[in-house]
Amino acid sequence: MALIAHDGTALQRLLDELGRLPGIGPKSAQRIAYYLLESDAEEARRLATAILDVKQQVHFCPICFSYATRDTCDVCADMSRDRSTICVVSEPRDVGAIEKTGSYHGLYHVLGGVISPMDKIGPDQLHVKELLQRLADGEVKEVILATNPDVEGETTATYLSRIIKPLGVKVSRLASGLPVGGDLEYADEVTLGRAIEARQQV
Repeated sequence: MALIAHDGTALQRLLDELGRLPGIGPKSAQRIAYYLLESDAEEARRLATAILDVKQQVHFCPICFSYATRDTCDVCADMSRDRSTICVVSEPRDVGAIEKTGSYHGLYHVLGGVISPMDKIGPDQLHVKELLQRLADGEVKEVILATNPDVEGETTATYLSRIIKPLGVKVSRLASGLPVGGDLEYADEVTLGRAIEARQQV
């Protein structure tokens, strides 16, 4: 029997709130609601507490704007990191993706989005001014632009490159191209073109 509620009950409020989550449609909201209804009260309480705790305890790092639970995030607080390099990303979740590789040991700067004229988001709505302030003391020698390889990401990277290069700081861009194990015939033109541009001598 389908889980349906059309009134102002607790069940309907739960379905409404679950439906607001990204990637959660009506059917997914019902599946989650079923699970919560069938679980014991303690499990539901743990979930509710975890949500409240993360909202109360997690904030933006005042230096790089990634997520932090202390005064600054773990990366900014780690004095063993290479402080001459800053990797610029769009969102805090991008920091976690790069950290998982274990290949980067510098600092980060989170823009809080990308330049998107369609959404009326320009440089003034991003943490660009704060990035330039971090470059002012001359300690940073390289800025790695790690925005997504889409139109907005490329626009943002081009803009940042144009304003950072005059400061005498090296600007690099993450290489992008064919995934390992991928087939050429299934690659789109942009991906294949970037792979050709980023080719390496062997």
